[in-house]
Amino acid sequence: MTAFLLRGACCAAVLALAACTTPPTSAPAAAPASTLAPQAMVAAIRAASGDGDGELAVQPLRDPMVEDLRERAVVLEGQGDVAGAAAALDQALEIVHDDPALLQERAELAILQREFPRAAEMAERAHAIGSQVGPLCRRHWITLEQVRLAAGDTAGATAARTQADGCRVAGPQRY
Repeated sequence: MTAFLLRGACCAAVLALAACTTPPTSAPAAAPASTLAPQAMVAAIRAASGDGDGELAVQPLRDPMVEDLRERAVVLEGQGDVAGAAAALDQALEIVHDDPALLQERAELAILQREFPRAAEMAERAHAIGSQVGPLCRRHWITLEQVRLAAGDTAGATAARTQADGCRVAGPQRY
């Protein structure tokens, strides 16, 4: 009987100690390293492309129907209809699903819609299938920089900025 009482006392002591502990807290979410509004983020991305003067920039041939949808998206975005602009680019991507410029433009609209994971996925995909040099390359990496800053990933943002700086390649000498 003494062994039974001893076990009961030990169990009671363990339960009492367990009740005194504080529950584990989850790690706090990373604070955004940037508090830029999505419009400012997109402005920074577009400004990063520069004028492309004196550097290598690959320009694909465009399908006229896709070009019409791209122009429509620009007009709709200018009118403040980001959802309509995104729908126009989604329609264009159904026609030409592997156009890096279209993917980049759609990634920028995803930022305006605060769909940061989607923006990152599209920018990464655009970079993977694109020329990986020139103004469009910089836009891919600055998109990733902005998304990472919004997520509080300063190390990732710094790495993306470094990659963007590597996109500048001088064009061939012409005589």
